[in-house]
Amino acid sequence: MDISRLSVPALALARDLRAALRKARELGLAGIELDLRSGVPAEQLSQSGIRQIRKWLADEGLVVAATAFSTRGGYADAERLEGRIAATKSALETARALGAHVVLNHVGDIPPPPADGPVDPRWRLLVDVLGDLAAWGDRVGAMLCVEAGRSSPEDLLRLLAALPEGGIACHLVTGALVVHGHDPVVAVETLTGHIGHVHATDAIRGSFKGHGRAVILGSGEVDLPHVLAALEERGYRGWIGLEPVDGMAAQSELAAAIAGVQAL
Repeated sequence: MDISRLSVPALALARDLRAALRKARELGLAGIELDLRSGVPAEQLSQSGIRQIRKWLADEGLVVAATAFSTRGGYADAERLEGRIAATKSALETARALGAHVVLNHVGDIPPPPADGPVDPRWRLLVDVLGDLAAWGDRVGAMLCVEAGRSSPEDLLRLLAALPEGGIACHLVTGALVVHGHDPVVAVETLTGHIGHVHATDAIRGSFKGHGRAVILGSGEVDLPHVLAALEERGYRGWIGLEPVDGMAAQSELAAAIAGVQAL
């Protein structure tokens, strides 16, 4: 695989953004992921700060592959929802200013479909809020990308079918899918046409759904060659993110992961 499509989270490399960018370049990568909640100091996200970050990126030959903005609650959780919506809209604007096109987040709990009774009001709220965020993203030029892993592929597909086409995308996290009892290859097939970003992570299932653990890429239950082949067959040409498990040896772990992916 061509490593020009690989990216890594800056925060995994160093707390200091400039140092993280240098380390990403040393790994031979073209993409970096920025955490807008905890990975970049607020003062660096002013207009002048963003100009400085873009210069650093250009100096290192990098682009922002994705931004992350993890909210504490979901978009069907009415508590503090207005603030969550406003913060997400701000993150979408910031992402675009940094040159990124996606903001990664979870969607929260997706209410089940009604059996015979009325539609769950939380479902209506979720659809309304995501429709609003989709319209805002279209306006500013960035898209909310919600995680498949924590949410099942089937639930996400049902949700996307209720939203304007192309307004919200999926963030496929292979290790999280395994932990929550889903097959990543089947998830690719299920969500074809809706995948906006991919993280190639690995994991081992636990005794109960959701209780597995992350492991170094290639040592767990994710069949990465088949996942990448499924993505290729279905026309995904976007970024593939890598994440280290061992924070103390992140750079060497990522170097090994890059070499492994390149050999596929």
